[in-house]
Amino acid sequence: MQTLQTVIRPPRAVPHPAGQRIAGMLARLETEVPLTRRVLRTGEPVYRAGERFEALHVVHAGMFKTVNVAPDGREQVVGLHFKGDWLGFDGIADGHHGCEAIAMDTGEVWTIRYDDLLAACSRTPALMGDVHTAMSRELARDRDSMLAMCTLPADARVADFLRHWADTLEQRGLRTDSFTLRMTRAEIGNFLGMTLETVSRSLSRLARDKVIGFAEKGRRELEIPDVAALSAFIDRSLAAATLH
Repeated sequence: MQTLQTVIRPPRAVPHPAGQRIAGMLARLETEVPLTRRVLRTGEPVYRAGERFEALHVVHAGMFKTVNVAPDGREQVVGLHFKGDWLGFDGIADGHHGCEAIAMDTGEVWTIRYDDLLAACSRTPALMGDVHTAMSRELARDRDSMLAMCTLPADARVADFLRHWADTLEQRGLRTDSFTLRMTRAEIGNFLGMTLETVSRSLSRLARDKVIGFAEKGRRELEIPDVAALSAFIDRSLAAATLH
């Protein structure tokens, strides 16, 4: 499984507030907490389900997925994580990880022992605020994902998926109008709770309506000419679904 590959924009005159927040958090972690830098390649695990919880991990580069594994071996992607996102909160409650975190391309995580993090938070209130913010954002993402699955029709759900990536890339100073979509339709469907065929039809309709586009060199070269138009499409779809 691969990532949404992007091209870095020229430096911004005014950095995005979220980008500033991430940079500040990473700087505090690097200064205040003992950490281990780990480079992982596609398919390598940060941790496996059932492993003892001892540390949290922060994405410094690349993209990672969190996956629940059913007893019969089927995988369900439950989260996608970019630079500045935390991995491993699921292990705090009972001391073992309930899901797996897997690298989607070559990336780097900073691994921080939980007891070291707690000690650092007691010394540095701003760092404790970083951890609480990360937990809150994860809860909000889970809520938004559930609402999208329960309330949005198929085309709008795919559009919302693309808008989320555009927003995430924008926050990190990356290009949003054109990128290589390396996730397969089946992988997107797994994350959104949709079939491969439904995802393919939704992408085709979004392209037909000129909300997105595909570059001539391949169906994975995705263009989003206007993120606001993508948001407007989602709003119209939701309004139409409510009327029916």
